[in-house]
Amino acid sequence: MIPVLNEAKALEHSVRTVRDFLGRTFPYRWQVTVADNGSTDGTYEIAERLSREFGDVKCFRLEQRGRGRALRHAWTRSDAEIVAYTDVDLSTELEALEKLCRAIHEQGFDLGTGSRLLPESRVTRGPKREFISRCYNLFVKCVLFTHFSDAQCGFKAASRRVVQEIVPQIADEAWFFDTELLTLAEKQGYRIFDQPVKWIDDDDSRVKIVSTAWEDIKGVFRVRGYLWGAEHRRRLAGPKAR
Repeated sequence: MIPVLNEAKALEHSVRTVRDFLGRTFPYRWQVTVADNGSTDGTYEIAERLSREFGDVKCFRLEQRGRGRALRHAWTRSDAEIVAYTDVDLSTELEALEKLCRAIHEQGFDLGTGSRLLPESRVTRGPKREFISRCYNLFVKCVLFTHFSDAQCGFKAASRRVVQEIVPQIADEAWFFDTELLTLAEKQGYRIFDQPVKWIDDDDSRVKIVSTAWEDIKGVFRVRGYLWGAEHRRRLAGPKAR
């Protein structure tokens, strides 16, 4: 899946690149889904044209914006055993997709995520974004006590079980969706595969760093409260269950 918002300039190249890659090397049956959430620049018209040209490209449009909303809509309506997404800028190497899918299909993992912060990762980006990313991930670990290395790399794969059991629990509809997905899965005992990736920063990124960071911080504390409440309820129910 490729979630998009006003990406008329980049979409066609990205879809053709992904299709070419999957057609040449990918070992599983696949379909490319373009999820347009609120574009106003003709992005969806391009997606529709590509879906008419290629039988393995599908698209849908949501009037409301939010990457998390688009992921939820696409994943919960898919009948695939493994669902995945990459950002339209293709900053993450596509070669890592097979590794994520194999980890789920062959090794028993429930969720696979690309990581820009493991020692083996190869990342090209400016110092400002690098600093913000590392600070945010450290903040997540300190507040939520998580073990996955990179909360917001736009490159993930999930099993049907995760889609059915974890995604409905996620409250966020925007960028924090990724952090909430990984955190809820880890806290409930699902196995997460952390894959180091090659990643090149997109100079034309539409992410508004300050506002997104603030929403993420609020999201972290909301999830912390949710987890604390769930643990408290579990402890109270424990003696009765026995």
